[in-house]
Amino acid sequence: MEEIINYFETIPSLHRSIILVGGITFFWLLEGILPLVSFKYKKWKHALPNFILTGTTILVNLPLAFVLLKTADWTAANNFGIINWLPEMPLWAYVIIGLLLLDFIGAYLAHFTEHKVKPLWMIHLVHHTDHNVDTTTANRHHPLESMIRYTFTLVGVFLVGAPMGVVMLYQSLSLVLSQFNHANIKLPRKLDKALSYVIVSPDMHKVHHHYKLPYTDSNYGNIFSIWDRLCGTYLEYDRDDIVYGVDTFFNEEENSKIGVLLKQPFHKYRKPTGYEEAAN
Repeated sequence: MEEIINYFETIPSLHRSIILVGGITFFWLLEGILPLVSFKYKKWKHALPNFILTGTTILVNLPLAFVLLKTADWTAANNFGIINWLPEMPLWAYVIIGLLLLDFIGAYLAHFTEHKVKPLWMIHLVHHTDHNVDTTTANRHHPLESMIRYTFTLVGVFLVGAPMGVVMLYQSLSLVLSQFNHANIKLPRKLDKALSYVIVSPDMHKVHHHYKLPYTDSNYGNIFSIWDRLCGTYLEYDRDDIVYGVDTFFNEEENSKIGVLLKQPFHKYRKPTGYEEAAN
């Protein structure tokens, strides 16, 4: 475990790029072997706006990585943060606790907040307006959302007191697990269900991309499924009945244009029709 943490503490930028590109490539190929939905679309054309938004996320995060590093170093130097206040235990236990807490603050809590605060939802819905969810959807985030997610991660690093090795391990796992649970793959139902007791599985996360409430407001997790189960936001829905998208932004052609996606957060807020259905 010590060797793993030491590696991620100084992980080269090239290796991080390999994780990003390698993950997308692997799940892209797997989608062709075990597809969940036989989408009638040109895969590269669908992926293009998602890849552009992946690029903007990288551009946003690069200059901010310095602040993340300094925050992690400060917590270590000042013995600040939850895992630094815990009694002595094996390194693997510190790492697991650190990953769990970073996942809760940086992923679950950020995602939950984006769905509950109207201006943040208007930014986040860019991710939800993909009508053909696949592994490239994992990185389909408006640049403003990249800043929001970064802020939550920064707060998480500060409160948890996670060293940089754990932070980089968390970010790498978060990236790969997001590519995995968005991937258009059809795992055996029993296997997917078994995985969902520990990590966010494809079937579990696809429920979150169903176009109507209350399912859109469920299954917020990214790495670990425990937070949805503990916080009462876990829902199940048959994967064969899921319809992707958002019921107030239903134009698939418009939602595939990068210019439209960049302007989407600035549309007037419209309450999804699923709210009326959920209330009845």
